[in-house]
Amino acid sequence: MSEHTENEQGFISTSKKVGVSRDFSPPRDPKADPLVPVSSEDSTKEDTTRKIVQNGDETDGVVTVGDSEEEEKEIKPLESIIYENGKLKILNQLMIPLKQEYEEIEAIEDGWAAIRLMKVRGAPAIAMVGAMSLVVELSNREDSKLESKEQLRDFIDRNFEYLKTARKTACNLERAKSDVLKFFDEQAKNEDDVEKLRNAVINEIEKMLIVDKENNFKIGEHGTKAILKGKDKDSTVSILTHCNTGSLATAGYGTALGVIRKLHEMEQLEMAYCTETRPYNQGSRLTAYELVTEKIPGTLITDSMVAAVIQQKKVDAVIVGADRIAKNGDVANKIGTLSLAVVAKYFGVPFYVAAPTSNFDFSMEKGEDIPIEVRPEHELVAVAGIRIAAPGIDTWNPAFDVTPAELITGGFITEKGVFMPSQVVTLDPELQLKNEEY
Repeated sequence: MSEHTENEQGFISTSKKVGVSRDFSPPRDPKADPLVPVSSEDSTKEDTTRKIVQNGDETDGVVTVGDSEEEEKEIKPLESIIYENGKLKILNQLMIPLKQEYEEIEAIEDGWAAIRLMKVRGAPAIAMVGAMSLVVELSNREDSKLESKEQLRDFIDRNFEYLKTARKTACNLERAKSDVLKFFDEQAKNEDDVEKLRNAVINEIEKMLIVDKENNFKIGEHGTKAILKGKDKDSTVSILTHCNTGSLATAGYGTALGVIRKLHEMEQLEMAYCTETRPYNQGSRLTAYELVTEKIPGTLITDSMVAAVIQQKKVDAVIVGADRIAKNGDVANKIGTLSLAVVAKYFGVPFYVAAPTSNFDFSMEKGEDIPIEVRPEHELVAVAGIRIAAPGIDTWNPAFDVTPAELITGGFITEKGVFMPSQVVTLDPELQLKNEEY
């Protein structure tokens, strides 16, 4: 169990072992104006490179802070989740882009807190961290409370239900629960040994990490084929995206950003435009960081510049992710997605949603049935603990909006192919989830 404490910004922090960190922030005079950024010229230039740490070890990749021959070295993609032999670490995304810090998840409560506080975010990554925190519990339990398969099933069920309370809009964690319990019930038909059943469940959940990454590769392939259809092999395209849908939001590679990554690998990406994605700035903090780290051509814009960039620049398609997709094709995604879809429709730019089929929830007939999370006020009125809004102003801070199916003009890019909204109901009937109150 973890001790939960509240810091001065109102965030809950969990005391735990902290993994490797790297800090890119220049030194600040404590007496300086906190609203004025520190110039990079103020930081020391003696150490022009810093080692990247992944999987707890130093890699050959470097991040340059000055001119150096090391600039040409390849930097490995970021990893938001590191798991090995019952040990789980997550990249604390609240620290990016100034620092990379991995935190160890030692219990279910740690996984819940990491999801709730958005240290890890993105529908696929939320499901992975939730499920893997259950694996940590199952791998390291030394008590004898789980003496029967009924007790084991109840333990799995109850902990998934608890994890779901951290954030309610994305459906991937519910999908993970459904899949794990279905697997358990099949195994339990012919097996009474609790230890064997526990190990079987652990192995099944561990496979989810591999499957998620494989599905993202497929999404990248299907997406590039759809976007490049009718274009010659030497042509390039520019893509506009929103929020963060890359390696940091998944087990690896990404969904919408995975399509962009694949276009870059094919040398057919001219430019990736990313919105800053207020109020939590997942675009400026995370997507921009991924683009810079992997040297993918990218340009950061404010959310209010979307119409202007489509009007004045070459934008061939808009690609976003999804947190939950209703049976009729309506999409709940990061707040601001609806605005992008409306603008794209006006300018005749194809609007795609890149998401695994685990994001489809047929228990939701339409978008208005999807529960929308409302985040705390301080996330809107303050940045890094510094208030930027007038004291006393009321706030409304929904984390997601719902985009009607008719605005998904390009289609849904999934691991199974690209589907138009009218084709959603033809997808695998196993997409049906049990409708539950959150």
